[in-house]
Amino acid sequence: MYRFKNLTRFASRVNSQFTPTRFYLQHTHRFATAGDVVDPSISGDGVGQAYAGLGPTRKPDKPRVVVLGSGWAGCRLMKGIDTSIYDVVCVSPRNHMVFTPLLASTCVGTLEFRSVAEPIGRIQPAISHEPGSFFFLANCKAVDAKNHEVHCQTITDGLQTLEPWDFKISYDKLVIASGAEASTFGIKGVKEHAIFLREVQHAQEIRRKLLLNLMLSDVPGVSDEEKRRLLHCVVVGGGPTGVEFSGELSDFIMRDVHQRYSHVKDYIHVTLIEANDILSSFDDRLRVYATNQLIKSGVRLVHGIVKDVQPKKLVLSDGTNVPYGLLVWSTGVGPSSFIRDMDLPKAPGGRIGVDDWLRVPSAPDIFAIGDCSGYLESTGKSTLPALAQVAEREGKYLAELLNKIGKEGGGYANGVGDMNLGAPFVYKHLGSMATVGSYKALVDLRQSKGKVAYIRRKTIWALPGPCAKRELSQAPSMHFSLKVMSVLRCAEKSWIFDYGTTVHQYHDL
Repeated sequence: MYRFKNLTRFASRVNSQFTPTRFYLQHTHRFATAGDVVDPSISGDGVGQAYAGLGPTRKPDKPRVVVLGSGWAGCRLMKGIDTSIYDVVCVSPRNHMVFTPLLASTCVGTLEFRSVAEPIGRIQPAISHEPGSFFFLANCKAVDAKNHEVHCQTITDGLQTLEPWDFKISYDKLVIASGAEASTFGIKGVKEHAIFLREVQHAQEIRRKLLLNLMLSDVPGVSDEEKRRLLHCVVVGGGPTGVEFSGELSDFIMRDVHQRYSHVKDYIHVTLIEANDILSSFDDRLRVYATNQLIKSGVRLVHGIVKDVQPKKLVLSDGTNVPYGLLVWSTGVGPSSFIRDMDLPKAPGGRIGVDDWLRVPSAPDIFAIGDCSGYLESTGKSTLPALAQVAEREGKYLAELLNKIGKEGGGYANGVGDMNLGAPFVYKHLGSMATVGSYKALVDLRQSKGKVAYIRRKTIWALPGPCAKRELSQAPSMHFSLKVMSVLRCAEKSWIFDYGTTVHQYHDL
């Protein structure tokens, strides 16, 4: 009953782990060239002097790489950057990386939240102890490419905190890796009533809502109709995230709800709404298998387009009303307002346009990686999909490129000149994977090269890319067990298999 125990402990250590804290730049003797003093009264609590920001670097100081974002791309870059060459400054509204492939498992207690989050300071230790490297809990509001500055605003939370304040950071190299935001397609009511599944707090809210509805439905006097609404879990979007969450939810219902909430077990249902076919990027036979497996697990599949979302129901384009107690929205991602508003060249779809070396051509010393970037039309390449493995590969490549630039003396602002950058970035797809519940999963390797790619992709799935080596070299920090029990089907590199129980245990997170 590990899953149920974790579900009932949803208000756990995560809140205390990732609570935003106020940050001050202290010790003027260590940062003599980092910026100018604004006003000592800003630090009225006696913490220390506060600065307007980090000013331009000057030799013999190390050049500064500023990274916007703490997702797959940004964290992989920070892990690979050579901190003997560069100072690293990360600006992000969250101080941890989320291992998104396992996020759905935390919603129902299969995994704890701390198992899918890795602090930035552990991915790049220099941020914690190097005098010129920092992490700032803030949002970037604007990029001044002409003056090599980013304008930021701090994150505050709650009514008892300070008002947010603005500061600037000068950069020698800027890496925009701020990711994307959930696509709502302008449908009214989605942001107000649906829950996305992209961050740890989203998984926490889903778990809280699910447990609350289970409790409320068992209260005397609640009508059968209201019980059915409260316990109707609707997932919109048939991509890997929506399918995996539906599978996790159906497993939870069959293994825990039927035993622990026997009074309402006949009222709880899961509906997956998709306009087209589920898992559209997968092989046809895998899609058929996934569809049959979800139906067998009790998930109701509905083909339709959501027209309107109201507090207790959503309306489809054909006029059908679908009451819900929990609504999870997973219909893909698109450029954020921050990216859309930037005065930089755009790729098709609204992402920041980059060349073959992931540079923004019209802005010297600016690079863009991950879901916020795409190839310019002039490159003749199509925009890469918004996948974790794409972002991770781009982050690794760019870290190696920046290290090469730094070693050849081009690390400072406008220092690259006509330097030979070497081979351009080339993406090789390793395959796609999705779990469908009942310990069954799909692997599509049509674009990869056989079993080696399969094993490597499983390694990426099992261990977060930016911290994989640390976890493998420090076994006591994490225990992971993933056992392939039996291969059911193998046809033209499309695999279906059963796998054993997955167990994560982190310490000192």
